[in-house]
Amino acid sequence: MTPKLILASTSPFRQQLLNKLALDFDTMDPGVDESPQEGETPLALVERLAREKALAVAKRCDFPALIIGSDQLAVCDDHILGKPLTVENAIAQLKRQRGKTVTFYTGLALVDSRNMSCQSVVEPFEVRFRQLTDEQIERYVELEQPLWCAGSFKSEGLGICLFESLSGRDPNTLVGLPLISLSELLMSAGMDPLA
Repeated sequence: MTPKLILASTSPFRQQLLNKLALDFDTMDPGVDESPQEGETPLALVERLAREKALAVAKRCDFPALIIGSDQLAVCDDHILGKPLTVENAIAQLKRQRGKTVTFYTGLALVDSRNMSCQSVVEPFEVRFRQLTDEQIERYVELEQPLWCAGSFKSEGLGICLFESLSGRDPNTLVGLPLISLSELLMSAGMDPLA
């Protein structure tokens, strides 16, 4: 029996990205506490959370499934940038990032519910911000309202105007789901998007 594909996320951005692979999938809320553990590095945090999200959903599956978990955070000057949640926080985050390079780490995990095996990777992506004015930052936040996005921008929208350069293996990583790595994990689990 072919396993179902499940995205352990309620993120509409991750759903849109996964649609690019032209595979049928369902979504489930993993319901995982995303708090960092004491002394946990950003890389360890995103990988752990991606695994925990996929495993949490796998434990609720009473059918064969491949479950995708993902988590992302941004780091600027050794400081973790989370989701701003308010306009004021978004403006403050963008002011902190102007003229600097921010590294995004996206954890990705794939769990096979048939044997609870788990594959995981962390995909980095660097963004170099322009030297933005306060007015540009405030206008951007007003127009795009990136309050639920780590780093306070949407690279798939107007946020692209904030950048001087992008550097990484897969531009989808910046939005929250590295599709190159995901397609590799899926193929190794027997689900080839091109088959």
